Amino acid sequence: MNAHSPTLATTLWPVEGRLAWLRSILLVVGGSLLLTLSAKIRVPIWEVPITMQTFAVLLIGMAYGWRLGAATVVAYLAQGLAGLPVFTNPGAGPAYLLGPTGGYLAGFVLAAAAVGWLAERGWDRHLLTIVPTLIIGNVLIYVPGLVWLHQILVTADPAKDWATTLSLGVTPFLVGDALKLALAAALLPAAWKIIGRRG
Repeated sequence: MNAHSPTLATTLWPVEGRLAWLRSILLVVGGSLLLTLSAKIRVPIWEVPITMQTFAVLLIGMAYGWRLGAATVVAYLAQGLAGLPVFTNPGAGPAYLLGPTGGYLAGFVLAAAAVGWLAERGWDRHLLTIVPTLIIGNVLIYVPGLVWLHQILVTADPAKDWATTLSLGVTPFLVGDALKLALAAALLPAAWKIIGRRG
């Protein structure tokens, strides 16, 4: 794998100089809109409705690269912080970011940066590398999410344990996340194959 592979975004939209800045701005705006839309999509499977937001976070990170991917997620969170209705549940502003899902939202930035960094090294092009890339991204969403959720639960009731946190913050979402990871693992290598044939 190359030390620095071009991302899907730069491959599909190759520009230089000032146009590269314009491309970055448009990608950040488009990506934040995609995150908002994905937050509102609810797929009624398993125990709880599943949104497509983690799928969008990982897809944006891999397609954009680590800097632009993380910047897009930060822009999305800034919109929510400013009061725009961009999140899955009703509400916005600082109180929402400090609520039960705040850790997962912070994990979005870590995940986009990590999978973007790996994508810049070609890890989004083959099934054997994209699967661990997606798993790493998902773990980076779950870990801060669970730590923050646990703190909120324990603050409200010191008797709460990690088993309760896991049953609320992970277990209901495992099936949906596995399906989303499978979809992303199929889409990215397929996109690169199509680009390779056209090239």
